[in-house]
Amino acid sequence: MRYSKLFSPTLRDTPADAEVVSHQLLLRAGFIRRVTSGVYDYLPLGLRVLRNIENIVRDEMNRAGAQELLMPMVQPAEFWQKSERWDKYGPELLRFKDRHGHESCLGPTHEEVICDLVSRELKSYKQLPMNLYQVQNKFRDEIRPRFGLMRGREFVMKDAYSFHANAECLAKEYQNMFDTYHRIFNRLGLKFRAVEADNGSIGGSASHEFHVLAESGEDLITHCSACDYAANVEKALSTPPTYQGTDVELGEVETPKKTAVEDVASFLNVEPSTLLKTMVYVAVGGENEGQVVAACVRGTDNVQEIKLARAICADEVELASKEQLAAVGTVTGYAGPMGLSCPIYFDTSLTGEVGLIAGANKYNFHITGLNISRDLSNITFADLRETQVGDTCGKCGKGKMETSRGIEVGHIFELGTVYAKPMEVLFQNEQGKRDVATMGCYGIGVSRLMAAVVEQCNDEYGIMWPVNLAPFQISVITLGKSETAFAASEKIYNELLNQGIDVVWDDRKESPGIKFKDAELTGIPLRIVVGDRGLDNNALEIKTRWGDKAEASPDEVCNKVLAMLNALKQENI
Repeated sequence: MRYSKLFSPTLRDTPADAEVVSHQLLLRAGFIRRVTSGVYDYLPLGLRVLRNIENIVRDEMNRAGAQELLMPMVQPAEFWQKSERWDKYGPELLRFKDRHGHESCLGPTHEEVICDLVSRELKSYKQLPMNLYQVQNKFRDEIRPRFGLMRGREFVMKDAYSFHANAECLAKEYQNMFDTYHRIFNRLGLKFRAVEADNGSIGGSASHEFHVLAESGEDLITHCSACDYAANVEKALSTPPTYQGTDVELGEVETPKKTAVEDVASFLNVEPSTLLKTMVYVAVGGENEGQVVAACVRGTDNVQEIKLARAICADEVELASKEQLAAVGTVTGYAGPMGLSCPIYFDTSLTGEVGLIAGANKYNFHITGLNISRDLSNITFADLRETQVGDTCGKCGKGKMETSRGIEVGHIFELGTVYAKPMEVLFQNEQGKRDVATMGCYGIGVSRLMAAVVEQCNDEYGIMWPVNLAPFQISVITLGKSETAFAASEKIYNELLNQGIDVVWDDRKESPGIKFKDAELTGIPLRIVVGDRGLDNNALEIKTRWGDKAEASPDEVCNKVLAMLNALKQENI
């Protein structure tokens, strides 16, 4: 491709609304352009990178035995009503009616569609297992799309769905996909972690998220210093430091206008770990829709709301209003477990704890000397606290938990029969009886991966694409306006094209500074500089995007740069 013909509008200044480096650089380098909130055009350079990512994903999925198909983005409401997700999914599901009044939605995911397809074609266990995948646009009506491709409303996703005759077969395919995802992200040259995760609105049992490690990541993940255990904070298991309370009589103390844990602890001259933090929530969705519950953790801990939601069989939880607090017998800032007329959940780390200080359920007062076993009844213990740095690992019991920021780029699930049962994905088993297929699903955010790679691969000058992802692998830059330099550049350009190399020739009538800055900004891995000085000295400069330099004669420059390119590929750079 000649740069003079390339549609690649670069920007000198960083757009004001671009908060993270990937959004800034993808806009400045001319890879994407905003259409509307959370929706982007992929310009030629951006589309080339997107296709390179897709090719790696397809290659590994095919290698793993999956088969590609393509399903529609528009999905009929009756599929979602049959799976009982039409009302549950929430406002992220963009619903609409066609001219005939039929309700439909733009697909945020495709469990319903794939189940409908397979239910009509699956007859016998002999057809199982099967794994079907697609690479396709999805739409989720995010309330606050941000960070460019990291959290958009329309995005490109690889989603796969496997069907099995039993749980043992599903477990094997789950491991197959787990290994496949590792190969994909390794080929993309990413630093990543696979972490145990909550299944969220998808449902099912086991699941793992794959996170690209980056400070800009929206997710907090925890991992052990001594073993391979890693988990999202929504799922992480750990043991907090041990505290020894003193068993004393129950009492009451005035704490005027003291509500925060730190303020109460300071006022009473005690450690924050002595306090009990009681949070009151309302269940949203699930079996206990609208139920008010209290969650109790130590004053130094935080309630992990996803854990609480799972414990009470809700889709999510939200903090109770003043009116709801009053209805269960408490007030803002002074909630405590004694006397509440709602279900009360304690974190398991508080089992048998004594000598605690808790809210007295009336303004300006706390109770002291709370003994959970002695003073409370009809309470439930569950894992509610959010793992903190320094906790003991919940798996090996030896290492300490550490944290990292991560960008979620993949998620795999053991779904079981969550969708297959209501969608009637049935088959004749080996005993000749009708049975329900069990499912797995496996997603990768393809367009989000483009942003995640940039978050890890950049410097002060621009993007630094790995060789196998770059829109072009080599840039030929012509300096000056002489016919000799132009002719030599064209010869090198054509020779590289004939070798099957993705090469861009910067033949523009621009200054060397502009050409070099654009080459660095767009992240082309290798560049060949062709100018009169290099031709006169019989030594053309070759430079990698990482700063390594070499020289070669015009006749040898193609062989030299191809050798350097192969070396970069072998190093997975």
